[in-house]
Parts: sequence; structure tokens; C-alpha cells
Amino acid sequence: MNKRAIYPFAAIVGQEELKTAMILNVINPGLSGVLIRGEKGTAKSTAARALADILPEIETVLNCPYNLSPSDPDSLCSMCERVECAEKRRRGEAETEMKRVPVVELPIGATEDRVVGSLNLEHALKGGVRRFERGLLAGANRGILYVDEVNLLDDHIVDVLLDSAAMGVNSVEREGVSFSHPAKFTLIGTMNPEEGELRPQLLDRFGLCVTVNGLADPDKRVEVIERRLAFENDPAGFAGKWKKASLELAGKITAASERLGTVEADRAVMMRIAVLCVESEVDGHRADIIMLKAAKTLAAYNNRNRVEEEDIVKAAELTLPHRMRRQPLQHIGGK
Repeated sequence: MNKRAIYPFAAIVGQEELKTAMILNVINPGLSGVLIRGEKGTAKSTAARALADILPEIETVLNCPYNLSPSDPDSLCSMCERVECAEKRRRGEAETEMKRVPVVELPIGATEDRVVGSLNLEHALKGGVRRFERGLLAGANRGILYVDEVNLLDDHIVDVLLDSAAMGVNSVEREGVSFSHPAKFTLIGTMNPEEGELRPQLLDRFGLCVTVNGLADPDKRVEVIERRLAFENDPAGFAGKWKKASLELAGKITAASERLGTVEADRAVMMRIAVLCVESEVDGHRADIIMLKAAKTLAAYNNRNRVEEEDIVKAAELTLPHRMRRQPLQHIGGK
């Protein structure tokens, strides 16, 4: 992301479902991202870019361009120029630094080389050394990859994202040379359905999906105008006014992340989820797994150690819409 002032996430008016889906993915990257559908001017892109404002910090190997974790010695990039890095991590001696979870934006017109990386031929010809120029997926490892108008991506870029999302690794073959690096990222995409639908293969890769609309309350719409104008007139001052709220939200997210591993979901919860998925006629089992993860994450976010019915219902609303052949919660025997 660039260095210009970013509208504070905490200052976004309304759009609670959108904000919840994004927060859940920050707490639990295992939710596999969120697709944000909606008409123009409904804060889709603003929310996605503002997410950097509330992201927690992660520990990485010092100056590592792939954001590798010092506690994961087996996660190794094949083109790392610091050959001693893996051994130091195995011994627990790697120098580390704390940095914000990275947010990388993938432009619509990005080439495949820009996304996956490429071999620096000029460097190879002049110096006789093959050097890998990292792409956007390298910077997004252990972070968030944001794609505005994801439905307009070229098919070959979609294929690259699908492969990396499935394997958690970006592998590239160029000029007879193979190189790879970890590419585990949370995918956040925005789209206007009027401009075309998404390929089913990519659609299913988004764990959660929300549809946003313009606010119907005139008071809320006026509030949107007032806050936006205040931000444009004094971005730094406006961000300063929302710093306390941003820090409180970031703290709540960090606490939920730490609590997530303790949240319990018994067999009755799993059965309820399975019934919802069957009744909604979803394909496969990914929806069941994602819904359970979302329900546990919601419980953690709401400071609970057990999944409750409200968590299941909310998780269904976020997990099923883009997978179902029947409206969720409409044919469940009055439940």
C-alpha cells in the first residue's frame, strides 16, 4: 500500500456485516478471506484499504522480504540469498523484528511476472548470478492480498491465485530455473456484480462473502458526508481523532486472536452446522469447515470460550450466500 493517509477503519459509518467479516479474517486467517459485493460508493474499497489501520503485529525474520516466521524453520524460500537463515531459525538464533501484518494491493492490470515474480535477466547476464525479483505474492505472505474489482482479473492471474491459495506456495518456472517461496495470504476482493460475475473456482476460495448496499437512514448518510469531508480537509487530524477507537479495536482483535485457540465447539454445534449446509444445498464440505471456524472466531471476538447459537447463525450468514442453492435458515424446520 502507498504512504498516503488512510481513512480510519473505526470511522466507517454502518456496514457492520462488512466490518465484521474483515475483522474475523484478521483474527483467524484460516477463514480464507472475504468477498465484498456491492454497488459503487458503498465503502468496499475504503474498508479494505483501511484494514491496515487495525492490523496486529507479527514477528518476522529481520529484513526478510517474505515475512518468514522465526518460529517456523521449515518454511523456506528456495531463492533466499541468506543461506544461513534457515539454520539460524532451526537453532532459534535468527534475528527478528516486529512488523504490521502486510497488506498488498494487486492492481487489475498487473502482469503475471508482477504477481508471481521473475528472474532478473539483466543481473544474470551482467553478473552471471541468477536473482529472483519477488512479486506481489512474496510481500503478501502471512498477510493480506487485496484485489479491487476481483471479477475483472484476467483468467491467467486468477489461475495463479487459485494455485497459490491451494498450496500456500508460489512456484515459478522461468528460463529453465525453478524458484519458490511461501505464499500464505488472506484474500480480500471487492466487486460490483453489475460488471460481471466471478469464476466459480475463485468464488469458492473466499471463505466469507458479504453484500453491501448504500445506507437507507438519512442521518447515517449525512454522517458519511461529514466524516468524509473532515477527512479530506485534514487527514492527519481526522485520523488522530479516531486513534483511540482504532487502538481499542486493534486490542480487541489481538485479545480475540489469543482466545481463539481456547474456544470450544461440541458435536451438537457441528451437527447444527452440518444441517444448515445440507438444507442450503451447498456443494462439498468446505462450507461446513469454514462455518465452524467462523463461529469459533465470532465467539472469541465476543469474549466467549464456547460457540453459541448466535455465532452459528451469524457464521451461516457470512459463509453460505455465495455457495448455496437455497436461502440459508429458510427451510430448517422453524429454527
